Formats: sequence, C-alpha cells, structure tokens
Amino acid sequence: MKLSTKGRYGLRAMIDLASHMDEETVSLSSIARRESISESYLEQLASSLKKAGLVTSSRGAQGGYRLGRDASEISVGDVLRACEGSTDAVSCPGLKSESAGKETGCAGAEMCVSKYVWEKINTAITDTVDGIYLSELVKESRKARTGHPDELPGCAAGGKR
Repeated sequence: MKLSTKGRYGLRAMIDLASHMDEETVSLSSIARRESISESYLEQLASSLKKAGLVTSSRGAQGGYRLGRDASEISVGDVLRACEGSTDAVSCPGLKSESAGKETGCAGAEMCVSKYVWEKINTAITDTVDGIYLSELVKESRKARTGHPDELPGCAAGGKR
C-alpha cells in the first residue's frame, strides 16, 4: 500500500497535535512550522479530519485545533481513512469494499481464488493501522527526541525534512 501525502502529512499533523494537547488550542501555522508542511495544505487536511470528528476547531485570537477525542481513542486507521478515504491496498470487485460494505460484483467472483489473497492483505493492513493509537506514537516521538532534542519529530522521504 502506498499512501499519498494526504495520509502521511495528516498523520504527522495529528501526532503533532496530540503531542501538544496540554495547550488550549494549536494553530495550523505552528503545526506547519514544526512539521515543515504547507499551511494551506494543512487547512485541507484539517477540513477532512474535522469532518471525521478527529479534530475540533475554535475561531478567534486564541483559536486553533484540538483533538476531537482522546489520543488513546484515535487510531492511525481513523486518520488514514479520514485523509485517504480507505486503507484497502487492493480494490477487487469480488470483495466487500470498505466504503460500500458489500461486494460490488464480479462475474467470476465465486470461482476466483486470488480475491482471498487481496482480502487477507486488506485485512492485515486494516488490523495493523487500527491497532496503533496516537497516544503510542506520541510516546515513541518523545522517546526518539530524548536522544536528539534539536531534531524535529517525524520524517520525510529520503531522510530529510
């Protein structure tokens, strides 16, 4: 499964937000600065995350974003589905789709053996991302920064930020 920047940046933004839960609210500009993500792109992601109930926002001078639920209740899967739409690696008409919740139909579905491979792959990914919570990632981020306090958390392609 290859995630787009929506999923990768959305997850980084949510980890950052969860890391700063002690603040009243967190501005997108502060997340953008810390995570080296365009603020306008973050606005798009925040809209999807808000629609999914993963974040809340408030306006005004002290406005900003907060997690919609506790970090221990928000899984990586929740974030990826809000940003990407689905965590399915394989789309097969003979499988129940995550979004439709039913088989979409395929003429050879009853005889197709490969659909079981795709189903196992999709299930393994879903089980994995639904079993990792923001609270765990915040702990990992803090552990990683303990040895490198001057470096930014998170990562980018090629090892550079």
